[in-house]
Amino acid sequence: MLKTTYSVFLICFSLLSSISYGQVTAIQNIQGRKIQSLNGKWNYIIDPYENGYYDYRHEPFDQSKTGTGGYFDDKVQKDKSELIEYEFDHSPQMNVPGDWNSQSEKLELYEGNIWLRRKFDAKPEKGKKYFVYFGAVNYEAHVYLNGKKLGIHKGGFTPFQFDVTNNLKAGENSIVLKVDNIRKQDEIPTVNTDWWNYGGITRDVFLAEFPDHFINDYKLQLVKGNKNLLNFSVKLADATAGQEITLSIPELKLEKKYKTDAEGKIADEFTWNNLSLWSPENPKLYAVNIKTDKENINDKIGFRTIQVDGDSILLNGKSVFLRGISIHDENPLLAGRLRSEGDMRMMLQWAKDMNCNYVRLAHYPHNEEMIRLADEMGLLVWAEVPVYWTISWTNPATYANAKQQLTDLIVRDKNRASVIVWSIGNETPLSDARLSFMSNLAETARSLDDTRLVAAALEVHREGNNIILNDPLGEKIDLVSFNEYAGWYWGGTPSEITKYNFDIKYKKPVVITEFGGDALGGFHADENTRWSEEYQEALYKNQITLLSKIGALRGMTPWILTDFRSPRRQHPIYQNFWNRKGLISETGKKKKAYYVLKEFYDQMQVKYK
Repeated sequence: MLKTTYSVFLICFSLLSSISYGQVTAIQNIQGRKIQSLNGKWNYIIDPYENGYYDYRHEPFDQSKTGTGGYFDDKVQKDKSELIEYEFDHSPQMNVPGDWNSQSEKLELYEGNIWLRRKFDAKPEKGKKYFVYFGAVNYEAHVYLNGKKLGIHKGGFTPFQFDVTNNLKAGENSIVLKVDNIRKQDEIPTVNTDWWNYGGITRDVFLAEFPDHFINDYKLQLVKGNKNLLNFSVKLADATAGQEITLSIPELKLEKKYKTDAEGKIADEFTWNNLSLWSPENPKLYAVNIKTDKENINDKIGFRTIQVDGDSILLNGKSVFLRGISIHDENPLLAGRLRSEGDMRMMLQWAKDMNCNYVRLAHYPHNEEMIRLADEMGLLVWAEVPVYWTISWTNPATYANAKQQLTDLIVRDKNRASVIVWSIGNETPLSDARLSFMSNLAETARSLDDTRLVAAALEVHREGNNIILNDPLGEKIDLVSFNEYAGWYWGGTPSEITKYNFDIKYKKPVVITEFGGDALGGFHADENTRWSEEYQEALYKNQITLLSKIGALRGMTPWILTDFRSPRRQHPIYQNFWNRKGLISETGKKKKAYYVLKEFYDQMQVKYK
């Protein structure tokens, strides 16, 4: 029965995964193209009843015979007798990119629908193609240009775009979005998470101009396990044969010319010696140019290898210990998502100050700029999709959504040397349906990019004093990567957790993806008093003793760099809607446990020199 159900499941999700809601695969390196920023002040209308989308019979206006009647029409009254029950021009404004929760007090806890509108001028030229590109919108976005629906996108953390070539007008244009951040059981993530559900257009918006037959996607990376064999591929947005493309890296005196095949593609592997390999100690990026007769794309790309050998992780052939920390896409000092390069650089620099060479960007794809900064600053990256806790494992549409988000993440960041792990999920409970779901995601990741490690943050269980990791998903992934909260959610006080031992089924490198406990910055007591900095400090000391029992331990990303907001955390004194597991408080002050971890990382740096 299970086998038959699984076969039907595979057929259904194969069909559903082809649904794109009107958009194509996200364009590689959008900021390297000719773009016009649509960031800035957008007018917004709060619409909890979705009056601007449904008529009084609850039928969508954009599916009516006229396709009109909704807020996307962006109408203004021209006749004094005309009835219009909305108006953008006199509505309040918010900053884009930016979440709505942090920009208006009455929206702090709002989950629902908001309409956002911006007017902009354009000068479209004949023979050119135009796309409107969104870095991320949380969660479901209905996009309209000049009253015409472009399409729908689901997923709060991945980029998407729509072709607006035939909708764009010379002069003034109106772009309108209906954004819905309501949590739903069958979505990715599901209803239950441990972070703030920031709604809105949270990343950059661009109007991008392209020639016909433009480059949609490219990849330039070392072949797995090889320090001088480069793989280069290009895909045009359409199947145009004979398009001449030149790849050049001036610093290496490298220049190669190609012509696209009948599918509009190029695929080549070639040897190039004397590459300076990227690493945290040497974050070398080369200026790369890809040129056609109509396009000139510049990028900065580093080259490195990453692989597993027994219980070791090899970076450029050398065993490495991942001195890491987990990070959310949130500014603890200023409410809301990370807004700018300055915000992102601050977070990564805080990690480097603790002597980290590695960060886990949890629990969803972070801003592309964050990954590029990690490239520049020399930080290895664990990149993750929000397949989190208990989602709808048997729903084909849910799988299709997860697969699309994973695909979009890999397509966007496959040229970033810093990314060494594609994570397919976090703390997912054991079941046959979940194993099928997650195993297929692992296969998807490998099919899209076989040069990086595939992992997931697994869970452990206990029998007596044994901490057991035997999740069957461990067979499908490259690391024994798991979360454990001894000393906080179980195991007694910090001093009692060293009695435990680990029973790990798989002979692979072990990377602890989470451990920790809460401390209210500035609250001091003895080491057995919950919420005190001393308790967290003792917990970290004893966790390091406990984890050092694992001979195959090759890294960790304790939870978490900074305190972050979460509606789950409701204790009025110690939490007040904050998860306090940060090593840095919401005021930017280092807690005592910060120094414990830094001292350990200093030791590991010497050991793995």
